[in-house]
Amino acid sequence: MNIVKSLAGLVLLSAALPALADECTLTIDSNDAMQYDQQELSVPASCKEVTLTLNHTGNLEKKVMGHNWVLSKTEDMQAIATGGISAGADNDYLDTSDERILAHTALIGGGESTSVTFSTEGMAAGDDYSYFCSFPGHIGMMKGKFVITE
Repeated sequence: MNIVKSLAGLVLLSAALPALADECTLTIDSNDAMQYDQQELSVPASCKEVTLTLNHTGNLEKKVMGHNWVLSKTEDMQAIATGGISAGADNDYLDTSDERILAHTALIGGGESTSVTFSTEGMAAGDDYSYFCSFPGHIGMMKGKFVITE
């Protein structure tokens, strides 16, 4: 009887694991109208790593309407975006040596997807984080809050 209970417990635990993992996996869409489909993304503080997938649901090429997803403290967003312009398209409009960048995806064009997995070490619930697109001129419309919940 104990074996049956143990097996039942393992089955329940294994069923719960994907749900826990899903809390740490995010998806956001972008389009040809310079928009993300979400203005806020959140993960629980229990997530030690987060995987974010960015989809570009539009049709325009990367050089015309490319999008990426960049995470930073809110106060650092504009400076990172401005510095990224001089880095150019070949560097996804990001100075990747900028330590204020907490995570970022590659720059993609219409019909493409990309993902990034990043550690939340050093990030805390209650701190002010935001995400944005660093393609020149996009930060004005393509930005949102990244929240770590208790």
